Order: sequence, then structure tokens, then C-alpha cells
Amino acid sequence: MRVKYNRVSTLGQTGNRFEADTDKYDLVLLDKVSGTVNFRDREKGRELINLTEKNEIKELVVEEISRLGRNTRNILETLEFFDQKGINVVVRNMGLQSRPNGQKNPIWTMVSTILSSLYQNELETQRQRCEVGRMVARQKGNVIFGRPNGSNESDATFINKPKNKKALEYLKKGRTLREIGKLLEMSTKTVQKVKKVAVKLDMM
Repeated sequence: MRVKYNRVSTLGQTGNRFEADTDKYDLVLLDKVSGTVNFRDREKGRELINLTEKNEIKELVVEEISRLGRNTRNILETLEFFDQKGINVVVRNMGLQSRPNGQKNPIWTMVSTILSSLYQNELETQRQRCEVGRMVARQKGNVIFGRPNGSNESDATFINKPKNKKALEYLKKGRTLREIGKLLEMSTKTVQKVKKVAVKLDMM
């Protein structure tokens, strides 16, 4: 199966600009979701992964490589997943294919290496910014970093909080982290922790 995956950022966007692509596809998937959402947490992203797991896809086409993740790390994880499944990923704006003849494209490997380097640079920049922030905070007075002593809570206590229990219900129904965050007015980081704890406690 040859599949085209598109993404637009808001529900108001129709995706009509993709009509310029007149190639033939067995299936076209369109996610209307922010680019800040992990690929696996997108509705159509999950559908694409499920089809891949069933070995139903041979080629995946995207307009831009950035469509495949929320940041460099997520894009690399997504590309690695499809590569392990032997899928030929086509990036139209770069004119590149990962496996044009069933064999790994050397240029594609170079692109992946560059992305990996960019990701490492992003991490280093984030660390430097955090350290600068801490230094500034220390200069302004007594600032305590991290969780105060005695404030740790058990996984059971955390998962049984009313809002976290509701988040778990939504997770079991297949809702994305972002959707749950909006519905319950909580951060996606907290929802992600709910998911992690639930898996740890065998509640998923």
C-alpha cells in the first residue's frame, strides 16, 4: 500500500493546499493537530503505525520531513520505526527516498545523521539555558530547585487523584495526550506521567 500522510495545525485548515500533489495513493491520511504533538499521539499517526505493524504499507509519502514529529528527536524515532519495518519514506520537498529500490539510500543515512547532530545541539542548548537560568535565580536570592523534602508521593496516591483517574479513563479510550490535557485542563506532561504510572502499575 502507498500512503500519503499530511498534517495541518488547526481544525479550521482544510488541507486543500495538498491537492497540488496529483500522484496516486491507496490511502491519504490528514491529521488536524498541532505540530507540538508527538507522532504516536496523533489520531492518524496512530492509524499509520497500526497499518505499518500489520505490514500493509510499502511506501509512505510526506510533503516535509517535519510532518513526522514534534521535534528532532521525535522525527528520528518515527523515521527509525519506519526504517525497521522496511518502508520507503518519500519526502517530496527534498526529493529524497529512504529505500528507493528496497535498499537503504546512502544520502538518506547522511540526512538522518545530520538530524541526529541537530538534536544533540538542541539538547546542549537547552542544558545551557537551564544552567544560565539557575545561575540568575541564585544571584537573586535563596532559590530551592527541585521538589521540597517530604513532598514525594507514591504512584498509587498519584494515580488515584480524581483528575488523574479521569485522565486514565480517557487514555484507555485512545484519546491523545493533548486532547486529554485540554479536556481536563492539565498539562500534557502530567497526562504523560499518568500514562507512565498506569503502565508501571499494570492498569492500562
